[in-house]
Amino acid sequence: MAFYARSGPEYHRVKPLSVFHVDAFTAERFRGNPAAVCPLTEWLDDDLLQAVAAENNLSETAFFVPIGDGYELRWFTPRCEAKLCGHATLASTFVVLRILETAQDSVHFQTRFSGALTVCRDGDLLAMDFPLRAPWSCPEPPAMLIEGLGKTPAAVVQIEDIYLAVYAREEEVRGIHPDFRLLEKLHPAGVAITAPGEDADFVSRYFAPSYGVPEDPVTGSTHCSLAPYWGKRLGKTSLHARQISERGGELWCEIKGERVILKGNAVLTLRGELLI
Repeated sequence: MAFYARSGPEYHRVKPLSVFHVDAFTAERFRGNPAAVCPLTEWLDDDLLQAVAAENNLSETAFFVPIGDGYELRWFTPRCEAKLCGHATLASTFVVLRILETAQDSVHFQTRFSGALTVCRDGDLLAMDFPLRAPWSCPEPPAMLIEGLGKTPAAVVQIEDIYLAVYAREEEVRGIHPDFRLLEKLHPAGVAITAPGEDADFVSRYFAPSYGVPEDPVTGSTHCSLAPYWGKRLGKTSLHARQISERGGELWCEIKGERVILKGNAVLTLRGELLI
């Protein structure tokens, strides 16, 4: 089916693009992290992919194209392409396994920056096999980080593109009111804050203002580093994590060698078409 849209006196042909909105890392609608998922038959121009992501105006829009026995998968924030995204991968898996290919138990994604990712059913959960990204100590964190958070953490660790500020108590993480103007200047680094949890193994929040995401509701990719950090501190390989943003979300993490299995729920909130 095709539509005709009017622009001044001229008509031009437009095509419908399927769009699904899925709340990830939650079993309740309107909680967790909403992602847009757009299945494609072939890749569109990158500028158009970015324009669609900006139009969706969610922290991530995922696009995938069939290839072999799986899919090529890419993620875009409203401003740029992302290297790794957990919640939009979970949302994409939900669309594949719960809507498009309901007889399948797993899906294989090939990504541009993070290699092959496999996601499978695990009871009511979806389990993502992601690369482990162990953080290292950051003894001299940028002054902009501390000033932007407004409270000095007990420790700071980091990976290439994320600073992880560690606090002693969950209430400290809840009480942070970041200065996004300052944190934006840390680009390309995002900022996670974390502490031991009161009724979970650990809690966290995540800020990425330079990517158009001031506070991400639930961030799967940061748990590739948070899980090994807290696993080492707590002496555990299986951990329950909670992201304590306004919407909130939950993850179950398993450390397996150089991989992290991230498990969560997802729920569909919208399906429709975007005209491109």
